[in-house]
Amino acid sequence: MKVLIVGGNGQLGRALAATAPADAEIVSHDRNALDITDASAVAWVVDQVQPRLVLNAAAYTAVDKAESEEDAAFAVNATAVGILADAARGAGARFVHVSTDFVFDGASGSPYKPDAPANPLGAYGRTKLAGERLAGPDALIVRTAWVYAPTGGNFVRTMLRLMAERPEVRVVADQIGTPTYAPDLARAIWTLAGQGLTGMHHYTDSGGASWYDFAVAIQEEALAAGLLHKAVPVIPIGTAEFPTLAARPSYSVLDKQSTFAALGHPAPHWRANLRIMIEAIRTND
Repeated sequence: MKVLIVGGNGQLGRALAATAPADAEIVSHDRNALDITDASAVAWVVDQVQPRLVLNAAAYTAVDKAESEEDAAFAVNATAVGILADAARGAGARFVHVSTDFVFDGASGSPYKPDAPANPLGAYGRTKLAGERLAGPDALIVRTAWVYAPTGGNFVRTMLRLMAERPEVRVVADQIGTPTYAPDLARAIWTLAGQGLTGMHHYTDSGGASWYDFAVAIQEEALAAGLLHKAVPVIPIGTAEFPTLAARPSYSVLDKQSTFAALGHPAPHWRANLRIMIEAIRTND
């Protein structure tokens, strides 16, 4: 089975390639190899590859920068999704698109179900929501959140660096969500796609945390693994003390029950996956 992965050099794109089923013949493109906003370029690649499955792991993810570059974010997060979906459909391939918890406004007091009304607070969320709609009803859409992996730029890697460099770190404690380990997300996507599912699905690790909770756990696991040699104070702060250009949802935990039922098992708790990721860094760095 030929599979085309776009966004192949990102955290999720790499994880999708690494966890692919044995019968998958992977063709992976990053933004340097394929401009997904160019319909003719996408059509040419799809015609050459003739995939049975197209996985879109590409995204404009600079949340704050998107406030001043919404057109650029829209081109990647929305227009390109429609282009990829149309090209996949024309080739008779299934299309899988990855979206975000940022389509929600954070006003809910309980986890967001896949059919919950979306109300993004900023440009990034608006463009991702537009992309979901352009993917079409025959696409498999997987919303996720707070993705991290042993390589690439992510919150875990940033915290490890800051904790090694600074006498203390200050981390927002009033934004609640769920970390997601990219390899587990990738395996879930392969399983859902293999079942031929379409429509909206939510997937993150199990549990919930604030960014402060996540940072505290990162330090504890890194100290236990020997990645850090001394503890530094982790200071909880409010969102108001760390102003950003883009508003972020204060609560964006996703309800994954229907996805877990389709998979046949729940996701591991985020703390367990964090421990796996820290060990991977210790082993490979």
